[in-house]
Amino acid sequence: MDWSSHEFIWLDWAILAVGLLGVVAAVWYAIWKDKKAQQGEDSSAYLFGKGEPWYVIGMAIFAANIGSEHLVGLAGTGAKDGVGMAHWEMQGWMILILGWLFVPFYQLLINKMGKIITMPDFLKFRYTQRTGSWLSIITLVAYVLTKVSVTAFTGGIFFEYLLGLNFWVGAIGLIAVTAVFTVFGGMKGVMTLSSIQTPILIIGSFLVLFLGLATLGGGSIAEGWSTMMDTARAMHDGYGINHMFHTDPGDPMYAEYPGYVVFLGACIIGFWYWCTDQHIVQRVLGQVPGEDNAAVMARARRGTIAAGFFKILPCFMFLIPGMIAAALAQRGVGGFAMDDTDAAFALMVKHILPAGIKGIVTIGFVCALVASLAAFFNSCATLFTEDFWKPMHPNKSEAHYVLVGRTATVVVVLLGLLWMPVMMSLGSLYSYLQGIQSLLAPAMVAVFTLGIFSKKITPKAGEWGLIGGFCVGMLRLVTNVITDTGKATMEGAFWENTTWFWQTNWLVFECWLLVFIIALMVCVSFFTPAPTQAQVDAITFSADFKKSIRESWGIWDILGTLVVVGLCACFYWYFW
Repeated sequence: MDWSSHEFIWLDWAILAVGLLGVVAAVWYAIWKDKKAQQGEDSSAYLFGKGEPWYVIGMAIFAANIGSEHLVGLAGTGAKDGVGMAHWEMQGWMILILGWLFVPFYQLLINKMGKIITMPDFLKFRYTQRTGSWLSIITLVAYVLTKVSVTAFTGGIFFEYLLGLNFWVGAIGLIAVTAVFTVFGGMKGVMTLSSIQTPILIIGSFLVLFLGLATLGGGSIAEGWSTMMDTARAMHDGYGINHMFHTDPGDPMYAEYPGYVVFLGACIIGFWYWCTDQHIVQRVLGQVPGEDNAAVMARARRGTIAAGFFKILPCFMFLIPGMIAAALAQRGVGGFAMDDTDAAFALMVKHILPAGIKGIVTIGFVCALVASLAAFFNSCATLFTEDFWKPMHPNKSEAHYVLVGRTATVVVVLLGLLWMPVMMSLGSLYSYLQGIQSLLAPAMVAVFTLGIFSKKITPKAGEWGLIGGFCVGMLRLVTNVITDTGKATMEGAFWENTTWFWQTNWLVFECWLLVFIIALMVCVSFFTPAPTQAQVDAITFSADFKKSIRESWGIWDILGTLVVVGLCACFYWYFW
């Protein structure tokens, strides 16, 4: 047997098949045990889960974030542009804001409403019914047009490079398997799969990292790191891809990631994604019936701290292996060749890992793809069931609501499949995904932040801010499609006088859009009725609730938080 084969051999396929069957059995047993304990269907448990331990919450948050765009896009970006995209990944500190700052507000509203909330619930309570409905619509559209489609598309690419499967077989197969898993597994299935795949994914990716460095360094990991950094410094006409900030206008990456504004742009997107997106927040809202506020907030916070540690890893799991692949290809080490940077991680797995280990590691990758896509499907089912169906059809059975959630999942799957051919014609999917998020994030950040921290922002201001920001963002998206993201020109007096709108760098535009929405909300608040006392109470902590917050954290929470922040700061210092 050729243990150093650069292809999948029978042993890898056998391990992959047995391992996946084992994962299915473990998930099925967890779901069966949970349903037996519930003694019937429970829509809340299906959609949100029931008070998982903090370490499971941390792994679920991490797993929900890690998808095929990391296995393909992040590694490919590392091979092409180095650590320039690390701003979007080195955000473990941002997840802490969810646990320390936002969870108490969400828990306060859960107490007042008497049920677990969705993010649109929060906006309906704080602003207007229309504001929450618009958020549901925007989120569902965004999930269908970006999250689901991009994950499936890049998943197809990954399976094509790694396993040799036809692209459409891999993409449609991933969607079909994930849809079945989500329909029957619900949040419990997602949580269980997350706890299984996270350690496999982390260990497997670090094997790729260390073995890749050893291969590049002729057996020495330290020498491999030095060689990788030397190669990175020489790329892009000598400007290098070994640093996160590109401040020289002559740098080929300056036009896309200009100076320090890249950090602000990444923070806006990160704030929206980690603190207000249903896809992530849903993982910290589950609770045990009768549990007190302090215990709920403690578990949620510790889950986000655990996720903060996990979130430091993707740069080392995917981005740096992409940089290693670029160095291996440039130096022709061991016959390594790479014609397409999107193939970087899959080629590293095939070329670097020994036989047998390839199969074990691929189990984690397949589970990661399914868990990430399942998390999106589950969030869509939650939004549709809780924010549209239940208000229109109250007092139905729990089994009925679970069926509706499952049906919504199937609809999302079909819409995602229909959109994929259109998305394939729109150019670079990874850039497209970040571009979409930069147009959606400012409105979310402004509406949630001002809604929580200001009692003077009026209900209509929130509505205007969300709808107005979304409309401006979509108008910019239309001009991006027409002009190939500002590369082409549009003729005519009107277009020539509005080049600032459609040619401004996407990160700069994102920052100014946030400023515009905040100013709009402040102005509207001067001319519209003030929030009611109930709306103000929704963001006002009572003495008892403040006591619960103080009781929910201890010295280990503080130490864990400081370590996460310190590790992020060290990464920025090294790759500045």
